[in-house]
This record gives sequence, structure tokens and C-alpha cells, in this order.
Amino acid sequence: MVKSELIDALSERQPHLSKSDVELAVNCMLEQLITGLLNGHRIEIRDFGSFVLRHRLARIARNPKTGESVNLPEKAVIHFKPGKGLKDLVNAGRESYHIKN
Repeated sequence: MVKSELIDALSERQPHLSKSDVELAVNCMLEQLITGLLNGHRIEIRDFGSFVLRHRLARIARNPKTGESVNLPEKAVIHFKPGKGLKDLVNAGRESYHIKN
């Protein structure tokens, strides 16, 4: 599912909201997630999962095709760990899918 499909699905489930309002809400949520990660915060959404920024040190790797050494710079990697609720829903299948309100 891409972002536009998510916005369409949410608009269909919430007919009282305009599509532009749903798009604004999705964009604001994503901006807050990004801002939180950039500020070094751990983002946790209960029953869904958590996001954390991890740092990988610079290292020397090998190109598997040529065997040539390649210098990889230090970089940040976003790590997602699914929550128990999400894992249980995925393992149980669609039949038992229900969002708590």
C-alpha cells in the first residue's frame, strides 16, 4: 500500500472527513514521526510497534560481484520492531481483525 492508497482507504472509512483533511492528518503524523526520530526519540505506537534510529559505523565492505573493497560511510538506519498486537493480528489472519476504539 502506498501513501495515496492509505489516504483513499481512510477517506472511505471516515466519510465525514474530506480527503484533503485525511491527507493533512497523514502528512502531519508522518512529519511528527520523522521529527521525533531526528531528535533522537524512540517512537512507540501501542499494539503496532516502535521505531528507533540506529547508527552504523563506517566500515570496509566488499563488492560481491568483483571482490573489490568499498568504503561505506557512517549512516543512520531506522529500525522498526512490530508490537505484540500487530504480530498477533498478522498471525491470526483477517478473520479476527478488529481495531479497538
